[in-house]
Amino acid sequence: MSEGQFYKEPEFETLQLHAGQVPDPTTNARAVPIYASSSFVFNDSQHGGDLFGLRALGNIYSRVGNPTQDVFEKRMAALEGGVAAVAASSGQSAQFMTIATIASAGDNIVST
Repeated sequence: MSEGQFYKEPEFETLQLHAGQVPDPTTNARAVPIYASSSFVFNDSQHGGDLFGLRALGNIYSRVGNPTQDVFEKRMAALEGGVAAVAASSGQSAQFMTIATIASAGDNIVST
C-alpha cells in the first residue's frame, strides 16, 4: 500500500457477504458457486492417499466437505471471531460432534 493508504478490517456486514471466499480467478465471479458434485477426482493414487490420510487439504467426497461448505465454514468462523468452524447437517449431528469431542470412554452425559 502506498503512503497515506490504510487497511481497515471488514465490518460485520461485509463479512456476512464475503468472508471465506475470494473471487474466482477464471471468471471473476464474486458469488460463491454451488458445486453440484458428489465426488472429486484425484491427481493420482498418491494424491488420493494423502487426502484420505489427512496429509493434504482437498476435497474427497461431498458429504465430508466441498468447496461451498468450506466457504460457509470460513465465513462463520470470521463472523464469530473464531479460528475455524465445522458445519453440520442437523442440530443432532452438531450435538453428537460436540459430545463426542469432549467425552471419553466411561464418561456420563446428563442432559435435560
